[in-house]
Order: sequence, then structure tokens, then C-alpha cells
Amino acid sequence: MSNTVSNLQPTTVHEKSNNRTVKKVGKILVETFAVLATLVIFGIPFYFVIINAFKSTKEASLLNMDWPSTFQFFDNLKEVLMARDGMILTAFYNSIMITGFSIVLLILFGSAAGYVISRKVTKITPLFNFLILVGLIIPPAVVPTIWVLQEIGLFKTMPGIIGVEVALNLPFTIMLYRSFMVTIPKSLDEAALIDGCGRFRLYFNIILPLLKPVSATVIVLTAVNVYNDFVNPLYFFPGAENATLQLTLYNFMSMYMTEWNLLFTNIILISIPPLILFIIFNKQIVAGMTAGSVK
Repeated sequence: MSNTVSNLQPTTVHEKSNNRTVKKVGKILVETFAVLATLVIFGIPFYFVIINAFKSTKEASLLNMDWPSTFQFFDNLKEVLMARDGMILTAFYNSIMITGFSIVLLILFGSAAGYVISRKVTKITPLFNFLILVGLIIPPAVVPTIWVLQEIGLFKTMPGIIGVEVALNLPFTIMLYRSFMVTIPKSLDEAALIDGCGRFRLYFNIILPLLKPVSATVIVLTAVNVYNDFVNPLYFFPGAENATLQLTLYNFMSMYMTEWNLLFTNIILISIPPLILFIIFNKQIVAGMTAGSVK
């Protein structure tokens, strides 16, 4: 009997080892497939844009992935920068100002609202939660918004478009901050208040610095959303002097002709700031998105 048991044990250990090897190989294959699929889905379009930005107008009009006969990227870049008296430079200024002020206001208002809603649970708290969800679900109405902006004198102004962007992105920002607040113990607030710390000082000196991970997430997601916004500046911030970067794409598109090489060069230019922002904050994005998911 003992010999039979001793003969079975090595077989069992060997089978377990084989199962681990199979699982490890399977995991590697899945990860490899995921990486290759990502390269195909995102890499090929990116390569298509870059390779056509190096071509002449005639070659780029073919819209293929062939290697250019002559590289004309710097000539294309010069034309893009000089188009319509340097409109893209004005657009860079407008987009950066709108994005920057929107981020600052969203961090201040979103974090404050998330802090209050998570800390003070009253009978009207479900109503606030419902209003936040409504803000995420119901789309904005263009004509009433224009009418309101005209009545308060903010139509076609920088503060007006900033207010629109903040209002549209505020519900999602509040949800992120509210979910992160559950990871900060209430005992920290109580200890600070016992030590004589005021409410505003508690928020700005203690709570707000602890929100850096979710603030980094808000910065990246909001910056990309506002920076790439096409519809809202088109409706609420019209005019050549108010052009944003996404609207400059129309400089090279018309009913009868599209200069694809210049259009793709423009796309590369306006993609650089979000790429830099993502590289800087990429480590904090996942932490901010998943914070609060597990108590």
C-alpha cells in the first residue's frame, strides 16, 4: 500500500507542474496577442497619418501607406504654421487657455463638491447624486445655452466657453473625487478640527494635497476632452480670432479639394500637447481611476 501511494505522489506533482506551465504559456500568449492587437488598432492609423504628413500634396491625395518619394514634412509644417496668417498659433493660445482654466476650476469645484457630498450624508444627498447622474446622461442643448450666454453677455467670450466646458465636465469630476474620498478616513477630519483647524484650512492644507492621484486623472482626462472638443467652440465660441486647434483642420478642407498632407501635419501638431501630458501623468491615471473601488 505504501508503495502505491509513493508512486502516485510524483505523478501528482508532475501534473501540477505541467498545469502551471500550461497556464503560464497561455498567459504569455494572451498578453502577446493583446499587445499585437493594440499595435494594429492604434499603430496603423498613427503610421498612416505620419507617413502622409511627409508626402507632397499629389502623393498624399492617393491616401495610401506607400513610402514618400521625397520627404516634405518641414515644407508642410511651414505651410501649416503660415496658413491664414498663422491661425494655428492663435488657436494654440485659445485652446491652452480654455483647457488650463477649465482644469483649475474643475479641480477646485469638483474636489470641494465631492468632499462635501462624501462627508455630509443627509436626506438630500440622494438628490445631489441624482443630479450628478442627470448631468452625465442628458446632453447639452445648443440653442438654450446660446440664449443664456447672450443674456449674460458671455457669448463668443473666453469666460463663456470655459464655463460651458466646466459645466459639462463637472459631474464626472465630482464622481471621481467622491469615490476617492472614501479612502480618506473621517478620523483625519475630526483630529484636525479638534486641534483647532478651520474648515477651509482643513480642506486646502490637508484634504486637497491627499487628492493628488485623482487630480492627476482629472487633469489628463479633462485636458484631452476639452482640448479635443470640436462642437462646443464651434457653437459657443465662433469667429476666426476665437479659433481652437480642432477648428483649424478646416483650413485644409473644402468642398472641392482637401490638402491631405497639410491636414495630417496639422493633426500631428495638435496631438503633441496631449501626448506630453499623458507621458507626465500616466502613472497616476490608473491610481486615480481605481481609487475608492475597494473599501
